[in-house]
Amino acid sequence: MHLNIAQSEMQAVFKSGAVGQLVSGLIWLLSAAFSTWVSRQSGVLILFFGGMVIFPLTQLALKLTGHSRQITPGNPLSALARQIAFFVPLCLPLVIAAYTANPNWYYPAFLIIVGAHYLPFVFLYGTRLYTFLAASMVMGGVLIGWLLPNLFVPGGWLGAGLLLAFAALLWRIPAQ
Repeated sequence: MHLNIAQSEMQAVFKSGAVGQLVSGLIWLLSAAFSTWVSRQSGVLILFFGGMVIFPLTQLALKLTGHSRQITPGNPLSALARQIAFFVPLCLPLVIAAYTANPNWYYPAFLIIVGAHYLPFVFLYGTRLYTFLAASMVMGGVLIGWLLPNLFVPGGWLGAGLLLAFAALLWRIPAQ
């Protein structure tokens, strides 16, 4: 299977990742809202455990929106997608270490890790838009952690806003 065909199939099946970004953005939004209006701990738990159900919720949302096709067994990008899925969970010890050092670094640490995890999406979906999402999240995490080390929730709101904005942009990309 040629690369452009494999990427086109990933775009068609996963709507260029837009549905996953929407699900992620809603989890970040819920986390930031709970951190702001309920408690820091509730927001931490929502993002931590909500991140674990992003893929199943994305699959459900894809099915509900009529994008329930499966990837062709010979698509070489399906292996890359599985590898990308393990990046964030493998980095959770870094988030825990950052949170232990300074609880206000929780969202910045997640922004940096999740942002870095989006770089391979450029290749996976064949769209450079993920470069901007990755850079925005990483730079946002660094700047918030550095410039606002005494504030907890700004990174949560930034993550939610970026993910939801990029979900809208990605939704508009037609499958090739």
